[in-house]
Amino acid sequence: MFKKIIKGGHKKHSKSDSIDGSFHGYGLPGSGHPGSGSNSSVVVNYASRPGHNAKSSNPCPRTTLPPMFAVEPLPLFKDVAVSDRQNLFLRKLQICCFRLDFSNTLKLVREKEIKRQTLLELVDFIQSGSGKITERCQEEMIKMVAVNIFRCLPPASHENTGQEAKDPEDEEPYLEPSWPHLQIVYELLLRYIVSSDTDTKVAKKHIDHTFISKLIDLFGSEDPREREYLKMILHRIYGKFMVHRPLIRKAINNIFYRFIYETQRHSGIGELLEILGSIIHGFTLPMKEEHKLFLVRALIPLHKPKAVSVYHQQLSYCVVQFVEKDYKLADKVIRGLLKYWPMINCQKEVLFLGELEEVLEATQTAEFQRCIVPLFRQIARCLSSAHFQVSERALFLWNNEHIVGLVAHNRQVILPIIFEALERNIQHHWNETIHGLTANVLKMFLEMDAELFDECETRFEEKKAKARDVEEQREMIWEKLADAAAERGGDHMVTV
Repeated sequence: MFKKIIKGGHKKHSKSDSIDGSFHGYGLPGSGHPGSGSNSSVVVNYASRPGHNAKSSNPCPRTTLPPMFAVEPLPLFKDVAVSDRQNLFLRKLQICCFRLDFSNTLKLVREKEIKRQTLLELVDFIQSGSGKITERCQEEMIKMVAVNIFRCLPPASHENTGQEAKDPEDEEPYLEPSWPHLQIVYELLLRYIVSSDTDTKVAKKHIDHTFISKLIDLFGSEDPREREYLKMILHRIYGKFMVHRPLIRKAINNIFYRFIYETQRHSGIGELLEILGSIIHGFTLPMKEEHKLFLVRALIPLHKPKAVSVYHQQLSYCVVQFVEKDYKLADKVIRGLLKYWPMINCQKEVLFLGELEEVLEATQTAEFQRCIVPLFRQIARCLSSAHFQVSERALFLWNNEHIVGLVAHNRQVILPIIFEALERNIQHHWNETIHGLTANVLKMFLEMDAELFDECETRFEEKKAKARDVEEQREMIWEKLADAAAERGGDHMVTV
């Protein structure tokens, strides 16, 4: 049966078997042909590198398999002899290189199911470890993966219609129609990378810089399912192939720079930051200058875009990891947060205050003292915010024991900066919860240093008295001007 299927590749295909515009075969492994698809692209060329060049490095004879012109079922691995499984593996890869049209769910249903089942068989074969695949099979498998996953991503909805871009949180994600096949291809790649049978020296020849660069570009996909698989795969590649680590970090940096300074549109920032969180966790001390520059030039400016709320949790984790690794970076991080602090976006301010608390929790006294004045001027503005969530989140900082300890050691500088904001909250803020929280903070300072508290209260009252005097003088001047105008202008004066 197996020999008949192999011979079947030579038969002249009938009109009913011919490949129409609905699906194309690209770079069939082992065929030596670049593929019959008319819309060839960079992906096609990459995935169809001629196999005969490898003869010089591989002393074993390279069997050229006949090309396949239709998607037909092949026998299961368990139904053929062990010696024939490598060739069957290659034939199954040929079937999986056909790209089928998923725009119409009723079209090519049989071919889609055959390809899906074939992909599942390949995953089981790799996962079971029933037979170690040859170097040639590994090469052809990576080509098949490239054929399926490397494609032009559809434009975002606002790019199609020309409308103004919406908030990413409000947009419905685009779901890839070919996901039933694409998911299994990603699963196959993941299983291959994590398999203990995979030889890193052999695998890195095929999972090369070009492959990884294109893989990272796919993080722009709007489908969250695809980005989740990409995250797992890239993380595994980073852990297994040390030679590719600088390239991966550089490629991620470039995506961040383009996002921050050019487009401010990218679907995969959160997933890339998750990967970086694990990478940063593994940094050794003393930290390289390259990593510190990445913090200053990429991570901190990522607080600027409007869509920061989409990926802020992952971003905050990365930033805090840097401070926990090297506490001397706390000053740079805090000043960076102050630089990009939102002026009118209250929800963004709440996020920043949450991140600030985590950073301060890892901050030592010396670094805290370097940025204490600009930091608490900003906190004072947040304390007196009319938006109760901002004011509430700022007051919650005093629930953290470490922060209270830092404040207590530097109360001579901090209390005079924030005392006015606290007093105004007590007297004028509209929210009762804010009144209670503010009273607790004032009580805490009173218990810390009653003498300093009295000094600040005296200054505040003096300032209020001066402000009243200035206001009274201003009113008197306006009254005099009005009287003088009335005497000169008479009935022609217009009062407002």
